[in-house]
Amino acid sequence: MPHVAFVPFTGLRVREQELLELGMSLPGLRERADAIAELPALGLLTLAGLTPPDWSCSYQPAGDVGRESLIDYIVDQRPTLVAVSMLTASAEEAYQFCAGLRRAGLRTVIGGLHATACPEEARNWCDAVVVGHGEPVWQALLADAAAGELRPLYRAPRIYNLVQAPLPRFDLLGSPLPARFTVQTQRGCPLACEFCGASRLLGRFSEKPASLIERELDSIKAILPRPSPSRLSVSKPLIELADDNTFAGDRDLDELCDVLTRANVRYFTEADWRIGKTPDLVRRLANSGCLQVLVGLESQIFRYPGMGEKLTAWNTIIDALTAIQEAGVAVNGCFILGADGETRRSLDRLIEFILDSPLADVQLTLQTAFPGTALRHRLYKEGRLLADRGWPYYTLFDVTYRPDRLNVAELETAFRDCLRVVFAPDAVARRRNIRGQIWRVKGKAPTEVIQD
Repeated sequence: MPHVAFVPFTGLRVREQELLELGMSLPGLRERADAIAELPALGLLTLAGLTPPDWSCSYQPAGDVGRESLIDYIVDQRPTLVAVSMLTASAEEAYQFCAGLRRAGLRTVIGGLHATACPEEARNWCDAVVVGHGEPVWQALLADAAAGELRPLYRAPRIYNLVQAPLPRFDLLGSPLPARFTVQTQRGCPLACEFCGASRLLGRFSEKPASLIERELDSIKAILPRPSPSRLSVSKPLIELADDNTFAGDRDLDELCDVLTRANVRYFTEADWRIGKTPDLVRRLANSGCLQVLVGLESQIFRYPGMGEKLTAWNTIIDALTAIQEAGVAVNGCFILGADGETRRSLDRLIEFILDSPLADVQLTLQTAFPGTALRHRLYKEGRLLADRGWPYYTLFDVTYRPDRLNVAELETAFRDCLRVVFAPDAVARRRNIRGQIWRVKGKAPTEVIQD
């Protein structure tokens, strides 16, 4: 029987030792890194759901073992094909892994956002590259692999409708099961923010039918442990919606909230501040089990092109986020540091705002010009990308370009200082208390919720 081994290279990467030490010592950073590391690689599990029944499958996250041990493990399986997914920051790790497998005579394929943006680069390290959506080309690729006739490039059509989405193979996750699961209700985003690759790189924005979302949630619950005499109930599953902007499309949002309510899960998602302008939606969101919504606030000093209706007065945004939290849904405000116009003074003002803000949580990252984004294209034309900082620097925590108002070292120092202050124990405790108050609105004690 032919066999495909799925190997994701995911999770946060931290390159700099000082930042690594900060991450170990600051609880807010460590908790989020741990949460991201737990998330299954939904893209590979989805392809597994499309794999014909005459193929066997395995799923082995690269982070669980060292690279050389993983190579030995996969080689011992003698799979027909090894399918790899990666982030930009983990691209070089994935390439070296594929090179080791090829030396052992195994065939490899790489896909995802980075491979789609840099297919010629990826082709140097593997037997085949998938450009764009994986689903439309997967079965043809498997047939070629079984015949020993892999093509170097499989280019999917830019239009892929999620009405065709298969059921991901959550059963491949094995034991112990992850603390949280991922479900995708849409792909892409109707907006086109300059820094975002997910909104346009794979193709047109598409939304998954509510019936398929319900099927996936039922599938996750089906693999959870059954109640025992000593444990009369099983806690609600924790779900992260792998969406870029869950409520920004045209679908029936009441139907989506109904599905989530019936599923009886707890979930996190991403949206923009405009949902706070619709009281009924926010109420439905809270009642459907939403614990927290991650909202991109980006920058206080730069207006990124492509943000559309997200651009408005800061006070309007904060009022909308306050309305979301008053309904019982915590808001994680995400800030991008280092945009054009950033100075040490502007970063100090941002710290002051965060420390006094009503936000239940925050996320700080550095502006990063990922492959395929309009931001990268602009900085490249302006000659501002740092040639000596390759893909391992694309962690969201390393400077990869020349700022316009600070030098590289100044921005690095200022970013670390921001992390120290914003994620200091007192600041983290304050936000944790805000979250507890918000969740008590819906009858949820803070201890009942897995920390984001």
